[in-house]
Amino acid sequence: MDVKTEIRKYIIDNFLYGEDDNTLDDEVSFLENGIIDSTGVLELVSFIQETYGIKVKDDELIPNNFDSLRKLDTFVMNKREERTQERVDTVEAAAARIE
Repeated sequence: MDVKTEIRKYIIDNFLYGEDDNTLDDEVSFLENGIIDSTGVLELVSFIQETYGIKVKDDELIPNNFDSLRKLDTFVMNKREERTQERVDTVEAAAARIE
């Protein structure tokens, strides 16, 4: 299952109580449409961190990252790439020390 599909399922199951009326498209604002409130954002952050093994920084808790499926999908993908690059940098630094 891809990231966007997993997040959509989580939102439907936890905030729409399993009722998928097909209005949750990729661009729908969670906040403007009353899908998720401020407490729900914290629950969503917890889900994102636990599911994808990423750390969400306080300054990343902005609507540009968390207010639609598309924005969340992009945010998670970018954080995963960032984490992968950090690992590559660590391995390269360790290899350089060994040489």
